[in-house]
Amino acid sequence: MTRVFNSKIVFRTLGALLGIETLFMLVPTLTAYLYGNSDLGAWIVSTMLTFVGGLLFLLIGHGAQKRVGEREGYVIVASVWIVFSLFGMLPFWLSGALPTLADCWFETMAGFTTTGATVVSNVEGMSQSLLLWRALMQWLGGLGIIVLSVAVLPMFGLGGMQLYSAEVTGVSYEKLSPRIADTAKHMWVTYILLTAAQTVLLYLEGMPHFDAICHSLSTISTGGFSTRNDSMISYNAAIQWTTAVFMFLSGMNFTQLIYLFRGNPERIFRDEESRWYTGAILIATLVLSTGLFIHYGLEHDFRQLDFDREMFGMVERALRKGFFMVCSAMTSTGFAASDYMTWPHLLWVFVFFLMFTGGASGSTAGGIKWVRIGIFAKSAMTELKRRIHPNAVLPVRFNGRTVSEETISNVMAFLFFYIVIIIFASLVFCASGVQFDEAIGTAVSGIGNVGVSIGQFGPLGSYEFYPTAAKWTMTAVMLIGRLEIFTVLLLFSKALWRK
Repeated sequence: MTRVFNSKIVFRTLGALLGIETLFMLVPTLTAYLYGNSDLGAWIVSTMLTFVGGLLFLLIGHGAQKRVGEREGYVIVASVWIVFSLFGMLPFWLSGALPTLADCWFETMAGFTTTGATVVSNVEGMSQSLLLWRALMQWLGGLGIIVLSVAVLPMFGLGGMQLYSAEVTGVSYEKLSPRIADTAKHMWVTYILLTAAQTVLLYLEGMPHFDAICHSLSTISTGGFSTRNDSMISYNAAIQWTTAVFMFLSGMNFTQLIYLFRGNPERIFRDEESRWYTGAILIATLVLSTGLFIHYGLEHDFRQLDFDREMFGMVERALRKGFFMVCSAMTSTGFAASDYMTWPHLLWVFVFFLMFTGGASGSTAGGIKWVRIGIFAKSAMTELKRRIHPNAVLPVRFNGRTVSEETISNVMAFLFFYIVIIIFASLVFCASGVQFDEAIGTAVSGIGNVGVSIGQFGPLGSYEFYPTAAKWTMTAVMLIGRLEIFTVLLLFSKALWRK
């Protein structure tokens, strides 16, 4: 016997969430007014339509039973990104900033999923209101629309556990408080404080205040939308170092960050995933910086360099560019401090493979995540030992605890679907006319929510001339990657719709 699907609670929740989007839309609307942007009318209409849409959804959901089961939770989590993007693309469409519906949908989905891929080749030609909206979309989508809603929806009499568990997909998640809404609030307070801290630092280091706000919103969300055509390349060294550090922090598990800010840093050192993530960042930075140092050295005659001054500058440059690019690729932010496509092939291929990894679970980063990589690696080594000692009991341990067979199966299934989606998307892109290497690169970029890719879709490129069919496919890949595959696939599972 199948329990009746509570469709009214879905509409009621989406209506409440559209109310949140309406509030966020007021910010760029005010910005358009203050800067005298010509798209002010488009913003007023977009905000009104979003507000009316939210009211309509609330009316449809009037009288809904306050019961959110697994099915309702997964439907809400999957559909909220689509609904938010439908209304979020209105300013691009009504203002005429983007020429086609596919472009408007692509840019908006890339924003809310924090992918950061863009169809805009001349970002600096956009109005301040649209630039701020691109950053706000990423910031709102970064820690998760649902995690935000969990802190707000109790005011509407709605529970949040099912939404939180569906949104914070992964091997595991940790609650800071018995009440899930309190956990979400702690995360958002940390999220806001990190954003404010980076904004102040960037401004003090010489970045204009508007750019500082937009880049901080995009950094903490690991989104990567910039207000400059060359991303972060033209900014000074202090700004690049600061941005790299905040990308690194945003790729960490937010629960561990909260314990750190509460004066309990030993939690991070005890957490195995944090050690894997930090160790990978350090090792990859060392490898890439060494390669860049050799690359820069080949551009000069070492014998002609002033060791005290020029050599130090070359070492600092290699470390800065290496650390920045490693953090950007591994956390799926997608900012660029240099055009890595001009580096030797070995170095940019190394960066490409870093895009697979991702940050820690419970972070704003995309990718596979280090908890899965750690469990997969340990499981593979354990299987190798079993071949040598077939009768030995060799459990897989992570964070000092035995990993269940169910969790290992979850990791294996995730990796399987991750590769299958990359293969399928690459075939679609190739069929649309994209070159083979660029098709694979954009597929990896989409599923990992990285944004930048290789070839013409590298750090200084855009998806403006990407085939239309490929654009629509890419947006679907972005959404699947943002919801970490299972949330979307479960909607097509018969088991979910049975009792």
